Amino acid sequence: MNPVASNPLLGVFLHGIGAGFAATCYTPQKQVKRWSWQTYWLTQASFCWFLLPIIGAMLTIPHLMDVLREAPKDAMWKSFALGAAYGIGGTAFGISIRYIGFSLTYSIAVGLSSVLGTLIPPLVHGTLGTTLSKPGAGWIITGIIVGTFGIGVTGLAGRLKELDLAAQQKDSGEFDLTKGLLLSLLAGVLSAVYGFALDAGQPIADTAVRHGAGIWQGNVIYIFSNTGAFMTTALYCLYLHAKHKTLGEMVELPAGPEKASLPLNWAMAITTGLFWYGQFFFYNLGHVHLGEYKFTSWAIHMIMLVLFSNLVGLALREWRACRRVTDLTIVFALLVLTAAVLALTYGNKIGEDAARAPQPAAAQPTESSP
Repeated sequence: MNPVASNPLLGVFLHGIGAGFAATCYTPQKQVKRWSWQTYWLTQASFCWFLLPIIGAMLTIPHLMDVLREAPKDAMWKSFALGAAYGIGGTAFGISIRYIGFSLTYSIAVGLSSVLGTLIPPLVHGTLGTTLSKPGAGWIITGIIVGTFGIGVTGLAGRLKELDLAAQQKDSGEFDLTKGLLLSLLAGVLSAVYGFALDAGQPIADTAVRHGAGIWQGNVIYIFSNTGAFMTTALYCLYLHAKHKTLGEMVELPAGPEKASLPLNWAMAITTGLFWYGQFFFYNLGHVHLGEYKFTSWAIHMIMLVLFSNLVGLALREWRACRRVTDLTIVFALLVLTAAVLALTYGNKIGEDAARAPQPAAAQPTESSP
């Protein structure tokens, strides 16, 4: 065995790096020209959900083939199937944006995913009550509640921004609240399933630990959880390619007035895939360093993802044309999200300190005189 020493501060920092990758992974898409959505999405998904998880496991898991032979097969299938459901959630997320915009979709789907993906796994295992009775649990619950509230306020700010920009451009788009809400709720529930996929694959990681995987143990789970997500995503993209006859875009760009480059499109899609996989890579590193409240990894990651993605939006001046009330709302949301991360970090630190504190020795029986 090669146990990993708990270090919640390092764990949260590594989660932050992963969230940073996730928050910026779609920025290369702005440079992609004359590719349909399905061409870009299938290309980047091929890297982040299929090729890179396999390569990452090959580079970091000692005796990988032995691990795969020895690991429980039911854990592999469960992780794969749950990952496939996560892939459906990702597709629902993308469609929901078309109807209610990025911000509302993000706040509903990510907020729901954050709560469900964090609390349901320990609830299913019957460990939630025991875990939340430990020192620091109050801070953990506070962080989850405050973070969910902050994600909601972020969604409100984003919706205000969309309304501000729509008023200036006089373009209402195809806003459909009913369709968008249903799809974003579906996306939130199925996105939370990814946390279950990792939980279901833990016996595979345990096998990797016995072969010396150490901090890299979670990378072997991605072979199954991510390829499950890739399967459902690829099927949907190939359906769209067949419907619109766009598969040929991968090797030859269609004619168009704007300047475009096929190698640049490929480079941007691959960069997206690298960044998206970087999220998973650092999620695992952060997760294994958390201690008593390891189940909070999902909440920490999702809250930081929303925090950083909005900071990136501010840096790219996406909010420059908004009203003052919109600016104040997003600033307030960012402060709330920061407070949530601090609360979760502090709760993890208290829990770890309590676990490391020397336990009082049991009272020794006194000898009675004969």
